[in-house]
Amino acid sequence: MLDSLTFGFLGGGNMASALIGGLVARGVPAGSIRVVDPSEDARKRLAQAPGVHALAAPDAAFGASDVIVLAVKPQQFRDALAPLEALLGDSLIISVAAGIRLQDMARWLGRTRLVRAMPNTPALAGMGMTGLAAAPGLSEADRAVASAVAEAVGQCVWVDNDDQIDAVTAISGSGPAYVFYFVEAMERAAMEMGLSAEQGRQLAVETFRGAAALAAESPEPVSLLRERVTSKGGTTYAALTAMDASGMKEAFVKAMHAAAERGREMGAEFGKD
Repeated sequence: MLDSLTFGFLGGGNMASALIGGLVARGVPAGSIRVVDPSEDARKRLAQAPGVHALAAPDAAFGASDVIVLAVKPQQFRDALAPLEALLGDSLIISVAAGIRLQDMARWLGRTRLVRAMPNTPALAGMGMTGLAAAPGLSEADRAVASAVAEAVGQCVWVDNDDQIDAVTAISGSGPAYVFYFVEAMERAAMEMGLSAEQGRQLAVETFRGAAALAAESPEPVSLLRERVTSKGGTTYAALTAMDASGMKEAFVKAMHAAAERGREMGAEFGKD
């Protein structure tokens, strides 16, 4: 499906680079990809993928791309769109800019062939999780293309609207930071108990990797998987009891609500004319 399409990326940062690499790995010709980035260093890096066109500003061919991915920082979004608007054809537009809402993009661009995407940084390792929301009336064919783009760097899930994208942002968009936070804590505990930093990192990272794989493969709820490694009176029971006593789960849930609320605030801030 994707190998017959042309792609334009507005912004050439890490997420754009991950998506470009994923598309090329899945058979999209590098020559079918145009990337606009004002940074000369970024263009030199992007041009290392043989055939990718790295541009300082959008041109007519960029505007005529079948799919345009808006991969600029939300604070720069409106300014980055300005030179593109007059060049746009009937492209499917996918935005990966945090906090930029579908209704605002539709108003600014005067079109509704839009998808809002929230990927996460494991996309850099081909293991991303992306939430997708479509503007009203988007065709099934366009949904299929957007899914295929997201799946070039991992998995995806469709949600109904911008509010649910805020929830996706709180769970999986920001989620890698939560994992790194717990890995840091496990590393610290390991060193306090006499292990080296390297040993603590390996033990923590591989435990997360293995537990995530087990949860992904098992049809059972994670609560049951947790119970199976929690013998009453044992070491895991002692650890989880200490976590419960400190209110860790409630604090963690509260933190994700805070992330979702900040996403809503950003949408309101960036949507102002």
